Amino acid sequence: MKRQPTLDNRELLQRESGAIYKDWGGRLPVALAFPNTYYLGMSNLAVHALYRLLNARPDVVCERIFWEGGSAKAGPLRALESGRDAGDFAVLAFSLSFEMDYFNLIAMLRRAGLPLWASERDGRHPLLIAGGPAISANPEPLAPFFDAIAIGEAEPILPPLLDLFRDADLADRQSLLDALSHLPGLYLPNHQSAGLPTRRQWLRNLDAHPATTAIFAPHTEFGDRFLIEIGRGCARGCRFCLAGHAHRPRRELDLETVLREVELGLEHRARVGLVSAAVSDYSRIDELAVELRRMGARVSVSSMRVDPLSEPLIRALAESGTRTLTIAPEAGSERLRRLIHKTQTADDVMRAAALAAEYGFHRLKLYFMIGLPTETEEDVAAAADLALRVRERFKGQVAIDATPFVPKAHTPFQWAAMCPAAALKQKVRALRRALEPRGISVRADSPAWAAVQGVLARGDSRLARVLARLPDKPSLSDWRRALRDEGLNDEEYLRRRALDEELPWQSVDLGLDPDYLRRGGHAAALHSWSRKNNQASDSTPV
Repeated sequence: MKRQPTLDNRELLQRESGAIYKDWGGRLPVALAFPNTYYLGMSNLAVHALYRLLNARPDVVCERIFWEGGSAKAGPLRALESGRDAGDFAVLAFSLSFEMDYFNLIAMLRRAGLPLWASERDGRHPLLIAGGPAISANPEPLAPFFDAIAIGEAEPILPPLLDLFRDADLADRQSLLDALSHLPGLYLPNHQSAGLPTRRQWLRNLDAHPATTAIFAPHTEFGDRFLIEIGRGCARGCRFCLAGHAHRPRRELDLETVLREVELGLEHRARVGLVSAAVSDYSRIDELAVELRRMGARVSVSSMRVDPLSEPLIRALAESGTRTLTIAPEAGSERLRRLIHKTQTADDVMRAAALAAEYGFHRLKLYFMIGLPTETEEDVAAAADLALRVRERFKGQVAIDATPFVPKAHTPFQWAAMCPAAALKQKVRALRRALEPRGISVRADSPAWAAVQGVLARGDSRLARVLARLPDKPSLSDWRRALRDEGLNDEEYLRRRALDEELPWQSVDLGLDPDYLRRGGHAAALHSWSRKNNQASDSTPV
């Protein structure tokens, strides 16, 4: 992503439309905090949905706070709308989508002048709550910092929570936590009754709360479009995918609801961005694509599968001026795609390449994961071969994104070891040697930082002290030093887990049967393969 210009809060507000300003008198002040930049935060549809849900309450005033870099010396952490200090709010509500934002969270708390540890805060401080996909899946690395963590989707959790806040004495922290302990979907790390884990909450009817752009902000990745979530969850069951398991069951907006919301959105933007785990899985996608074009909308999508591939959607994208088509084979060989339950075939990919050429796309981007369980050199070579076959069919630019596989909690691969960084580097080098001389660019995330993500994704509460030791802009050497100082190491978290091992994230229940996950990931077979091949810690671990 190209570097974006830095704008101050006044300039950002002047460029926006749709922000809500309320008088604080008699209202509960909530700061919606996103631990990354305004540019990324306002590109996140969840931030828009939360902002709308909170401000829909007449007894709540919700303002936004973002991390903008710098350090504690950069001055106090302030809200965008009013400029008030973060510490003035009754509640700081953090939305955490990505483990690597945990570092920014710590920096934000320091800038706010708040004690990091929940045990050191009282009624004089804001109540700290967190939610979002990353922390819902495994709250433990951040648990000591928060008073409450929302497990699951916000729509069913917020109404009873805000009702409680309205009637409670927020300064009496102990009584407040006692009351919160009776609400479903809230994990209270420092005030948790022994016994059952916190059960995930989810929205049954998406039509009751359509998630759409709330604030039109040009200084964002998607500032030129109206975003709408047309589906949530995924029925595919890809074995590496947290979203496909943590957001079950699959739900979607009625077509009539989508068109009604789009009609309102077109008053602000000519382009409509369709958001879902797999947009092409929407049950009426062909009809939707045709109708959007009839309405005059230019169409873009967050993600698309090629089994099946919707030609009306491809046509709508091309007619809308989209120049890059992105598909995700994930693995190069049929064997490995079957293992991860990615059902698309090489023929499906080639058909997508042919349609991309037919409809005049300039660029075709292929997403692969590297370091998947049981991956071999032959599988990596198969990814390169598939890309070269695509290059023969599609004469425009072809690019590869090679993303290191990070095992996630609550997926069938939650017991798998993560491929060592050195082996991941070798795989990336092999792809580059095979593809770059043939004109196919290869972009890859840092294997070393992917390993850090792997530690945080399946870590425990001991990592909170590691995070607390780090400077505001940590380097890899800072991270390794902090781990050592706490008597920990990467391998403790990146290793293969025993099938009967107690896992840190068992403090939450996402509604998935562990036996189902074991069967779904062929966990016993994979463990047997690992032992047979003595591969517990080599380049193809399980």
